[in-house]
Amino acid sequence: MLKDEYKVYEEKMKKSIDSVAADFASVRAGRANAAVLDRIMVDYYGSPTPIQQIAAISSPDPRALVISPWDSKALKSIEKAIQNSDLGINPQNDGRCIRLSFPQLTEERRKELVKQIRKYAEAGKVAVRNIRRDAMESFKKLEKKSEITEDDLKQAEKDLQKLTDDSCKKLDELLAKKEKELMAV
Repeated sequence: MLKDEYKVYEEKMKKSIDSVAADFASVRAGRANAAVLDRIMVDYYGSPTPIQQIAAISSPDPRALVISPWDSKALKSIEKAIQNSDLGINPQNDGRCIRLSFPQLTEERRKELVKQIRKYAEAGKVAVRNIRRDAMESFKKLEKKSEITEDDLKQAEKDLQKLTDDSCKKLDELLAKKEKELMAV
């Protein structure tokens, strides 16, 4: 029974890591990457809709993205959503599609992006530690009800700590990789 409980928390920690990895993917590193548009929601006929669901996104060269909406009426909404986002890129609308040109990152902007990804990584670690805390509370309740022994509780505590350490290490590795990518000129 303890193994089943443990698997649930292991899965939650994995989801936290995946969430941070998705956050990292949305931070641009000098190259045009459609993932930077993942978080931008467009007001499409009154409902917030991801750009990917209402337009085709292509990358004609390493520093540009072209967004071609399937419904030409959505062009203005997409342009407005991009302008209101934290992308820091001004879209060019030619009446049929929207072009995003990604400038070369300045040293200052690179440092800002590194700070941003460090915040994402720290938030991921906090989430992992919160999952560990919830798991420990759950295991302590089981021990109080005499459903598990004190030895089982101690072992669960060790296992959870190892899982937490491994998850934090994985987050650090993702952070180091993304930092290296951002700081590369």
